[in-house]
Amino acid sequence: MGIKIIATNKKAYHDYFIEEVYEAGISLQGTEVKSLRLGNVNLKEAFCRIKNGEAFINNMHISPYELGNIENHDPTRVRKLLLHRSEIDKLARKSDEKGLTLVPTKIYFKNSMVKLEIGVGKGKKHYDKRESLKQKQAEREVHKAIKDNLNR
Repeated sequence: MGIKIIATNKKAYHDYFIEEVYEAGISLQGTEVKSLRLGNVNLKEAFCRIKNGEAFINNMHISPYELGNIENHDPTRVRKLLLHRSEIDKLARKSDEKGLTLVPTKIYFKNSMVKLEIGVGKGKKHYDKRESLKQKQAEREVHKAIKDNLNR
């Protein structure tokens, strides 16, 4: 079946150096899955937190399912992440380190299961962000020049 990416968090890659990534399942309600299949999710303001030995994702906005009834879900409710105990312990140690945070980077379907990729990120300074933008611009120009030369 494979992997079908629903959404990526480009802001996470802009604001953080992502050092490690972990794959986690998410505890969802029925209408949330239906809404995800339509691609109605926003990870921009989302963040992960370890609390009482459990992992949670906050501020992930999943729009209410249009054809749902009165039992529709709250769009920004706190959702539990499904991880192994050893992974939760590693993430807790990482998030306690100074300057490291847990950021959701992408959400996708893997064999009909909803998975969330969590990145351990270190915040970028303003000059780091400018440098990243310069590198992306230079890469774009190189690719454009190569494409123009091939078309001649």
